[in-house]
Amino acid sequence: MASLPVLGMATTLTPAATAAPEPNSPRQRLRLEDDWRFHFGHAEDLERDFGFGANQRTLAKQGRSGAKPDAADYDDSTWRPVILPHDWAVELPFVNNEDYRRNPADKDDEDYAAAHGYKPIGRKFPETSVGWYRRLITLDKADAARCLWLEFDGVFRDATIIFNGYVLERHDSGYTSFSVDISDFINTDDTPNVLLVRVDASYGEGWFYEGAGIYRHVWLVKADPVHVPQWGVFVRPKTNGMVEASVDLVNRSDARRVTTLDVTALDRDGTAVATTRQTVELAAQSRATREVRLTLPQPRLWSIESPYLYTLRVEVTTEATRDLYTLRFGLRDLRFDAQEGFFLNGKPLKIKGTNNHQDHAGVGAAIPDALQVWRLKQLKSLGSNAYRTSHNPPTPELLDACDELGLLVIDEARQMTSSRQGLSELEALIRRDRNHPSVILWSIGNEEPQQMTARGLKVAKSMARRIRELDPTRKVNAAMNKGFGDGITTALDVIGFNYHEAQIEPFRTRFPDMPIIGTETASAVSTRGEYKTDAKRQVVAAFDTEHPYWGATAESWWSLYNSKPYLLGGFIWTGFDYRGEPTPFNWWPSVASNFGVFDSCGFPKDVYHYYRAWWQDEPVLHLLPHWNWSEGETVSVWAYSNCDEVELSLNSKSLGRQTMRRDSHLEWTVPFTPGTLTAYGYKRGKVVMKTERKTAGAPHRLILSADRMQLSADGQDVAMVSVSAVDKVGTPVPLADDLIQFALTGPSRLIGVGNGNPNSHESDKAPYRRLFNGYAQAIVQTTKTSGRFTFQARAEGLTAASLTFTSR
Repeated sequence: MASLPVLGMATTLTPAATAAPEPNSPRQRLRLEDDWRFHFGHAEDLERDFGFGANQRTLAKQGRSGAKPDAADYDDSTWRPVILPHDWAVELPFVNNEDYRRNPADKDDEDYAAAHGYKPIGRKFPETSVGWYRRLITLDKADAARCLWLEFDGVFRDATIIFNGYVLERHDSGYTSFSVDISDFINTDDTPNVLLVRVDASYGEGWFYEGAGIYRHVWLVKADPVHVPQWGVFVRPKTNGMVEASVDLVNRSDARRVTTLDVTALDRDGTAVATTRQTVELAAQSRATREVRLTLPQPRLWSIESPYLYTLRVEVTTEATRDLYTLRFGLRDLRFDAQEGFFLNGKPLKIKGTNNHQDHAGVGAAIPDALQVWRLKQLKSLGSNAYRTSHNPPTPELLDACDELGLLVIDEARQMTSSRQGLSELEALIRRDRNHPSVILWSIGNEEPQQMTARGLKVAKSMARRIRELDPTRKVNAAMNKGFGDGITTALDVIGFNYHEAQIEPFRTRFPDMPIIGTETASAVSTRGEYKTDAKRQVVAAFDTEHPYWGATAESWWSLYNSKPYLLGGFIWTGFDYRGEPTPFNWWPSVASNFGVFDSCGFPKDVYHYYRAWWQDEPVLHLLPHWNWSEGETVSVWAYSNCDEVELSLNSKSLGRQTMRRDSHLEWTVPFTPGTLTAYGYKRGKVVMKTERKTAGAPHRLILSADRMQLSADGQDVAMVSVSAVDKVGTPVPLADDLIQFALTGPSRLIGVGNGNPNSHESDKAPYRRLFNGYAQAIVQTTKTSGRFTFQARAEGLTAASLTFTSR
């Protein structure tokens, strides 16, 4: 496995940091990540749930919620300190729940516990499905004249927000962002403000691992009474440099205000390139929207290759107040053509995407921003240019990174419903994400039960209508897996096919003018480093041969989609392995999927090199499997390459030269002999590259590598450390499974470990991990103290290794 070179890519994007106000600007957006305390509540035992809801008067009067921790003098010393983002589910042990199985006698029947990764979360686990977060906030006297609100990027799930004893918000969805106005409830007399968040994950929203807790960022925003509200600017740029924007203004004061609205566009270097000014009169306690226009000189376009971003600076001033609101935007043009495919800025582009859930080894759903960036760069490295947020609104920081890196996004709602709550959550998604140039389609659902029905069509039309009201610049999509052409089809602009390639041509006959995109493709399964499917060990061979009945191999789906110009492209299921849905072994002890091009740590599987060969232009030559077998055993050897021809040799003896067909691979059958297996790649008859597989001896020493050695001392930045073993002559040992002990010295912390084994029940938070087929991973996070820190890895009988990092 050629994993380490991929892991060595530099992660250069800076994760979101606490926003410092500009000089003379009272608006602040402060990230609340430190100083939280956490304690389990209880879904059934009122006393263990801190008395919340203990009597019928819990919500009768406001000011005391009935929860004991809402008192400022409450002793929370027994509560555990945590740093956000935080997922408590990933910290829990794995539990085998046979009673979750619908039919215990039928191993093919899906196990609900397996679908969620065998974590003790849900109605059957009241003692570990409710969590309380507590934080004290001290405010200045000047804050009494300001508007203050909290912004939650995402809390899983059923969040109850209690501030100074007032129950201010109850938010059900675990994926949509929401805000809570605390202006009327604050203390500014040096009395600490008590923020309590009760999180109840008893009810899930998905059929996959979802985590539990405040797993995304929380922000405290302070603004003057006249200000731009959350998501209050909608930018509609054109590729000719014309920029239209709608700006919402709020006057929360009791007096009429005459406001100056200055809107300025800044280029990538921060230079003002266009500006406009308006005078706006705002009545007391009112809200208004103003339309503005700018013209950018010599406009730069946002594209996959050059994702150029402008900044819009919105300044609102009165005689007594000032507010400053900024956002980034990009200029690009999208065209979805039912005959010719997808066009970005007038140029044809085949969409090469991946579906992904939002969890990673070691940290679960609480993915630090820098890790989000690292994961996206891994996907970019295989030639991917698109990302589908399966099956829920993503964290906004992921979209920020897609904007910066040049990845196209299908942004998906969690529920296909036109209920009041459903449309409210949909509106939050659209308003929050509609300024991201990376977002190209809104998805209203995935494989919904009502996708084929007249009722489903009503729902889809209501959702699509609301989307077009909020954002007339983008198309509406849904992912269907049956009933193509029926039900919700006519509510869509672009239909999504989940598999079922045989239905594409019949659909085109009925709907020749509707563009088609493969919202889910492949579903091929493989276990990294395994080359024989073994049902007893519950592993799948990493050759591109295995898939469930609805899926296809990488080679079969891509060769089809690539051969049809009218198909916009497709999204692999999935980019990364994820917790839960352990197909094809939906039973204990499997706890994670095998669908990924990468495993759950982000180590590439062999199929990574297939996509890389045909999704990008750099020369590729990859051999599989490893070369550690029994003497005389017959081994199937594959080569992935975009060279014209590949020649294979064993111990310098040629085994034949073959011509590579487009979108395909090559195979040889080779009796095993220890030594060196070598492949040579030819272009125009000349050798342009080679790769080798060598027979390895016993593990002798450890090897460490990291994506970066220079980090930010912001308490959030992370380094991704890869651990492997080599023999005495430096050959990687592909089957190494040694237990590795980790240690850190200096200002840093170990926040998670993993190895990509879909059957491992080791703790994600322990300072140790076994290698799985030669590799393990550790995630190291900085503190807010600058300095040097050292990461060490040790294993019995092996030479240890260390890396020294600098944070500043």
